[in-house]
Amino acid sequence: MSGEQGATTAEHERIAAAALRTSTGAGSATPDPAADDWRLWGPYLAERAWGTVREDYSAGGDAWSSFPHDHARSRAYRWNEDGLAGLCDIGQRLCLGLALWNGVDPILKERIFGLTGPEGNHGEDAKEYWWYLDGVPSHAWLRWRYHYPQDPFPYELLVDENGRRGFHDPEFELLDTGVFDQDRYWSVEVTYAKASPTDIVMAVDVENHGPDEAVLHLLPSLWLRNTWSWEGTPADERPVLRRTATGIEATVPGLGTYELVAADSESGAPVALFCENDTNGPRVFGTEATTPYPKDGINDHVVAGADTVNPDGTGTKAAWWYQLAVPAGGRTQVRLRLRQIDPDADLDDRPGPGLAKKFDRVVAQRQAEADAYFAAITPVGTDPEAARIVRQASAGLIWSKQYYPYGVARWLDGDPAEPPPPPERKVGRNARWRHLDADDVLAMPDPWEYPWFAAWDLAFHAVAWAQLDPGFAKEQVLALLGERYLNPNGALPAYEWSFDDVNPPVHAFAALRIFLVDGATDADFLERAFHKLLLNDGWWLNRQDPDGNNLFGGGFLGLDNISPIDRSHLPPGARLVQADGSAWMAFNTLAMLGIATQL
Repeated sequence: MSGEQGATTAEHERIAAAALRTSTGAGSATPDPAADDWRLWGPYLAERAWGTVREDYSAGGDAWSSFPHDHARSRAYRWNEDGLAGLCDIGQRLCLGLALWNGVDPILKERIFGLTGPEGNHGEDAKEYWWYLDGVPSHAWLRWRYHYPQDPFPYELLVDENGRRGFHDPEFELLDTGVFDQDRYWSVEVTYAKASPTDIVMAVDVENHGPDEAVLHLLPSLWLRNTWSWEGTPADERPVLRRTATGIEATVPGLGTYELVAADSESGAPVALFCENDTNGPRVFGTEATTPYPKDGINDHVVAGADTVNPDGTGTKAAWWYQLAVPAGGRTQVRLRLRQIDPDADLDDRPGPGLAKKFDRVVAQRQAEADAYFAAITPVGTDPEAARIVRQASAGLIWSKQYYPYGVARWLDGDPAEPPPPPERKVGRNARWRHLDADDVLAMPDPWEYPWFAAWDLAFHAVAWAQLDPGFAKEQVLALLGERYLNPNGALPAYEWSFDDVNPPVHAFAALRIFLVDGATDADFLERAFHKLLLNDGWWLNRQDPDGNNLFGGGFLGLDNISPIDRSHLPPGARLVQADGSAWMAFNTLAMLGIATQL
């Protein structure tokens, strides 16, 4: 990948094509192994893993209360991790993200806060301000921005006030609390640029918008997804992070050895802190502690001075602790580098000038490539403001990629080292989907509110993805139509809260549109999709048209559940026939005919 600022149109086209090859394998439904190298690291870290169905091991199936936000800093996640401005490898073995503290909050800011479904007067809702600024399909260039109040973050006020408001009242937002008055807030902007598929430089730009000097505690964090607690893995067989002479080193089976190097800031050198990504049993469950340095060990040490970080400099969660004193209206930058290393070889780069020189060169090159890439894919004659909208909308798609693991059989049966789940779940949510075994990077509707795939959302997003990365778009359609997702009876899984629910049949439309956008040449992709789409079409004809009169029902077929009744949960003995169900099936039939004609 290479590029120059001010490149010619021909050069733009060459760079755009190279970027797509690097990211997708030239649009093939089977990615090029070399292309996968660039996709090894990406923005696959969710912004919310608490409050999800996967983490719900309760008898009643109340996911929001089973794993609330208050548990997130202290309780190890079973299935996947979350964080701010997060990156991880494609199997989420190693995670990189950001933690912040304004010196007055009761907890570190490690993840986006929001209201659960029951707490919000209009349902679940994130109560923060953050933006996806930029990104390219190979993830060689990514930018993210967040605004953090300098006064105490009003967690309780947001919950209490929205709880008092009714359905017809406006929502109570973070801005309404007055916490941003007098511009007393930090803007925190994160830039990632890849020097190679396994060498990533990270800049964190901090600006104090307030009228007084203030100190921001900045903690770029590196941690291992907890894969050991559920199997009872012995301590000496777990992956590990350790402090070395040059950085924080991570040794991860299947991924290799990585090092997170941190340069000194204008306020001084950072301090390395270590704890374990293990549950704080006494705090969460009232059980005995399994480690003196649990998941919230860094939080408790920074906020309260607790002796909860490992003085030996080892663990499974670590952070570089900067204390940045920034004058009113001032700015400062922190620079880091995450790279794969040979632990037995001499390291040629060190923190400080070497890192700064590497950073400047890589950032300039990747930014020039990103500019050239979007110049090449934006239609000629697009006005500058519309072009900016295209670019940031694309960033939203790119940052919505999430690592999604969910083995339903294991979730239903429980883990060897954990207590068995309550027997109610054997006949409850998703009990008829034991075959579903997700372990993929998928396009999510939203990394916070919907950090799980929704079948028909994903199909529409894949059509948009075809403009940026046809290979990834095809992967998305083929994933849900594959044996690990598609039910043996032909049904597509709707969404995590209820795979049994029925979403509109739009995957044939998506497959056809992606095929056409990509030049109408990849007949192999279209044929692979068509075979599975025939199974889904047969499911609709046999299961959703019980009278055989082409009047289709199903339930959740669009515009959410805003009808007078809950279409997903009808009264006993009731059956629903829907005009929209029949319209969707007519639409699907036309799309299937279009595919058949192409083939």
